[in-house]
Amino acid sequence: MRKIRSVICTVLAIALVAVMAYSGYRILLIQADYKREADMHSGVMDYKPDPVSNETVNQGVIDLQAKYPDAVGWLTVPNTNIDYPFVQGKDNDYYLRRDLNGDHAVAGTIFIDYRCEKDFTSQNTIIYGHHMKNGSMFGTLKAFNDKDFFEVNRHGTIYLPYETLTLEFFAYLIIDPATEKEIYNPALSDTFFDYIKQNARHYRDVDLMDGDRIVTLSTCAYEFENARMALLARAA
Repeated sequence: MRKIRSVICTVLAIALVAVMAYSGYRILLIQADYKREADMHSGVMDYKPDPVSNETVNQGVIDLQAKYPDAVGWLTVPNTNIDYPFVQGKDNDYYLRRDLNGDHAVAGTIFIDYRCEKDFTSQNTIIYGHHMKNGSMFGTLKAFNDKDFFEVNRHGTIYLPYETLTLEFFAYLIIDPATEKEIYNPALSDTFFDYIKQNARHYRDVDLMDGDRIVTLSTCAYEFENARMALLARAA
């Protein structure tokens, strides 16, 4: 009986050590992924356009595109960690797990929907980013779930090579992409604005009109299976 107990204790001890070793290994991998993303981000910050410049030409974006052909522009949302270049791939899968160099990266790269126009002339330009637990990429987009934060933080900026767009945020939603037909469509339906107003968790009236360009920032949410959060803005 003692031998059996001894064997059981030994097996349990070995299993515990194995679990701890695997957990430690996973933590190291996650930390390495975070470091790679941080290093990549730090390496491209020199390309960020000067936010106080009145220049019509954003040279940093032009230089960024020269080095990374898929680069489109730069997105900044104050009081969040969202301060990144963004790209457009041949589909909506390529940059999910690739960095600007095209190398494997868990954090991926922020990208616009391949169906949208790079100059943001689409009726609705959709920009995707991962909801990273360390707050990188679109990890801090969830801050807009707080009503007070939503009310105070009303603007963001998109820098394109020859244009700077001011984003005026007007709606925050939690949605199910499997059933949602309005948000993830570059062409706005006749019921788009009514749908947003009726379904938004937070909404402000910014006198939207036909012809306004909409920009939708989207990432994962965890309120239910496959949930997504979307922050909508008018671009001008």
